[in-house]
Amino acid sequence: MIDCAVWWATPVARTDEFLPLLSPLEAERYDGYRQELDQRRFLTGRVLAKTLVAARLGIAPETVTFDATCADCGKHHGPPRLPDAPVRFSISHSGERVGIALTEDTPVGLDVEAANRRAEDSLIDYALSETERRTVHALPEDERADAFFTYWARKEAVLKATGKGLRLPLRSITLTPPSELAGLLSSTDDSLTPESTRLADLTPGPGYRAAVALLTEQEIAVTEHHWSPA
Repeated sequence: MIDCAVWWATPVARTDEFLPLLSPLEAERYDGYRQELDQRRFLTGRVLAKTLVAARLGIAPETVTFDATCADCGKHHGPPRLPDAPVRFSISHSGERVGIALTEDTPVGLDVEAANRRAEDSLIDYALSETERRTVHALPEDERADAFFTYWARKEAVLKATGKGLRLPLRSITLTPPSELAGLLSSTDDSLTPESTRLADLTPGPGYRAAVALLTEQEIAVTEHHWSPA
């Protein structure tokens, strides 16, 4: 059994208190956001990750330095990670939700989506496989957006767990219907199989859909927690 802990937070308000935890490269990225909410979400994700990772490793949060080098371009905007440490994590945020999923030595992906938006046909066609599109279009119109964002969160979680992100097309994987337990049915990528992919839907709160994915053949036990600054 693989344990996975998911922590939820809202964007911190007292930014000055937490800015010292950012590395120079992270501070540069923070300053690059034009919207205050984007800055607060980024800061909260880093503070949450450093606090929880440090607690697991028995070190001080200010000593945690992440590597966020992009595998494609080499710039510092990729998913953060802590090389050579016995912990894996994934950060996600949307609206007023910031989350992190943590495991030990198991690839993990987390995604949260604000589900109070319309699911346009162009977005459905972009993200869903033919089987999934049929499932969504068979639903009453007022249920389609909820189903779509359930699919979307599950898919993003899987892609994040692979480390490939959108280099693996969303339509290349087919998942179980939103009304069923989350699971991978098929993938055009040989490295991603139903037997080695575990998914779980999460409860980030009203108006949001979220999921976590782990690349393992073992069963998973997922717990959810809420974090707030002291």
